Amino acid sequence: MSDAVKIRRGLKGVYFERSEVSDIDGKAGMLTYRGYSIHDLATRSSFEEVCYLLIHGELPTAEELAGFDAKLKAARVLPEEIHAVIEAVKAGHPMDVLRTGVSALAALEPASQEVGEAAFVENGIRLISQVPMIIAAHHALREGRAPIAADPELGHAANWLWMLKGTRPSADAARLADVDFILHAEHGANASAFAARVAVGTETNLHGALVAAIATLAGPAHGGAAEDVMKMVDEIGAPANAAAYVTAKRANREAVTGFGHRVYRTEDPRARHMRDGVERLGREMGRPEWFEILQAVVEAMKPYARHGLNVNVDFYSGVIYQLHGIPMDLYVPIFAIGRMPGWIIQCIEQERQNILIRPLTLYTGPEPRAYVPLEARG
Repeated sequence: MSDAVKIRRGLKGVYFERSEVSDIDGKAGMLTYRGYSIHDLATRSSFEEVCYLLIHGELPTAEELAGFDAKLKAARVLPEEIHAVIEAVKAGHPMDVLRTGVSALAALEPASQEVGEAAFVENGIRLISQVPMIIAAHHALREGRAPIAADPELGHAANWLWMLKGTRPSADAARLADVDFILHAEHGANASAFAARVAVGTETNLHGALVAAIATLAGPAHGGAAEDVMKMVDEIGAPANAAAYVTAKRANREAVTGFGHRVYRTEDPRARHMRDGVERLGREMGRPEWFEILQAVVEAMKPYARHGLNVNVDFYSGVIYQLHGIPMDLYVPIFAIGRMPGWIIQCIEQERQNILIRPLTLYTGPEPRAYVPLEARG
């Protein structure tokens, strides 16, 4: 039988479902959300608009956006018990704490148990606001501070930075965080989105599916690239050292963090927006050398572009977070904040025509054999 079965490890190249949400052209380096270019959305929309677009299918009118924004702001509250849960596990990695917090919300908020598209939309809107609150509250509690209350006057990205740091961000810094969330909002059947769909396929609720997504994103092969890029920048130290660093990595057949992607064979279309932001924020924060190191690495990697080793979005994200003074272990949780609307619409699409996702594995173990009693085993 093994000769007749084609194994596609990692499900590479396998289409398991249809989707109306994001279109990724890896050869051309193109990405659209609901038909809109990522470049238009990153330069002309807000994260709130993109959330509405992904969840509802169309860009909102001014009135629709105002109503959606009001719902997001009204949801900026956590049950008091959540702070006690976070306090109890505050020594854990922020992704473990986030996963635990979302799971606890499922037990504390009765509406979380409802299943169906309408319930997924309402619970999803609430979770878009609550996830950054969990992350910020955990960061405060582990530093011995009281969590900072949300500011209803601030947009989603600016409020996140406010809750995390306790200072109002500049307009440029808030906009860059907004763009970062937009660029990470949705990306097809990536590992975490697929995990969420598998969970929904069992007819679980949205909170349960997002716990599965968060657990999957926590793996370094999926969400850890931004953290690794910052470690690389620290190791290189100065732009003049970048070429030698790349040469040594390639000679040892080691990957250069931030280059290459499972889908894109050219530059990740999201990268350019992060690149411009790093340069501006680096100047604002008095650390322009980090951008210079990144660009020196890009220059040293140019000979390998023909092999598909082009810069991806995570190459720049980590430096942005570091410029804000954000600890490295929060980089992946920030990814989760941006990815929330993508996970939610993937769950909604799965729920609309739900089916249990149950692939097969090809058995390659022993042929049928006789059972040997314990006393006869030598």
